[in-house]
Amino acid sequence: MLALLDGRARALTAGPPGLPLRAGYRNLLLGPVDPAGRCAATAELTVEVTGYDRRPVVHPRRLALARSAAGWRVDREEGAGGPPPLWDLGTVRAAAGARCLVLGVVAGEAGDAGEAGEAPAGLAAVGDRAVAAVEALWGTAWAGRLLLELPATGEQFTRLLAEERPGWSGMAAVTVAAPGAPLNAPADRILVNPETYPGLSDFGRQVVVTHEAVHVATRADTRAWTPLWLSEGAADWTGYRDAGRPARRIAPELARDVAAGRLPAALPEDAAFAAGGDGLAQVYEQAWLACDLIARRYGPQRLVDLYRAVGAAGPGADRQAWLDGLLSDRLGLGLAEFTRLWLAEVRALAS
Repeated sequence: MLALLDGRARALTAGPPGLPLRAGYRNLLLGPVDPAGRCAATAELTVEVTGYDRRPVVHPRRLALARSAAGWRVDREEGAGGPPPLWDLGTVRAAAGARCLVLGVVAGEAGDAGEAGEAPAGLAAVGDRAVAAVEALWGTAWAGRLLLELPATGEQFTRLLAEERPGWSGMAAVTVAAPGAPLNAPADRILVNPETYPGLSDFGRQVVVTHEAVHVATRADTRAWTPLWLSEGAADWTGYRDAGRPARRIAPELARDVAAGRLPAALPEDAAFAAGGDGLAQVYEQAWLACDLIARRYGPQRLVDLYRAVGAAGPGADRQAWLDGLLSDRLGLGLAEFTRLWLAEVRALAS
């Protein structure tokens, strides 16, 4: 039986071309064999993309086995929980960049050389630029490479999400943890939405992938207590850095709200970042503007230092008081004064 599963693992690692895989089955549990020689089994399929995964990715599997004079065979294998491996969704094509690897599910028949064949290579070029942009600001104390997954359909994108999250189906890309990773493991791969991402401009695509790359690079510095206005704002600020675009072009929805007299009263709370929520674009633009204020007033490195200081400290019982103290220590002004300056930046969008 183990030899049979070893052969299936070897077949998986034999393709797609150019994909460095290690695969295997473990924890095989066999059910009773019926009079016809059939039995059900469960196992874990472990797959590791060499050079990208720090630990094997674990996929629970159900197998239908049958015994004949020639020996055992697998009649059926399917997922038994959690996101499926990409190979369950169709033929996978790999495209390697200098600093990233893209795994794309081929749309239509295997071997189709149309748009499905070109998309992974184009995404790899975007990923390479994202790695360079992130290293220029955040340094090299991270893996310095990206693993991106590009399903063929929006339905596949939803299936690959680690959990059912309302509103996520409309996002262009999401950074997720590998299936089977330990609880609360940081996200380490970028899942790209094939229905939303292609509709972006080249500039928009680069901003999105760079944003997600920041989440990969800063995972060791990001904690549950890191305010989302800081983590999402810093990721957006990195994506737009050196774009040469005025604030009104980077924050158009917020600018329209300000012009109509709709102004925020405080920095956005974490709950405001829920995917699919009302005014989500404005919330992200508010976060970007807060981080832009820090970077322009104190320099980009101060933004990085503040981010890491927030992750290194514990929030205590009163999160607002804790953040007030951190801002005072790192920026020389407390939360109230920082919010006042930020609100002035928001109002200036109407100019």
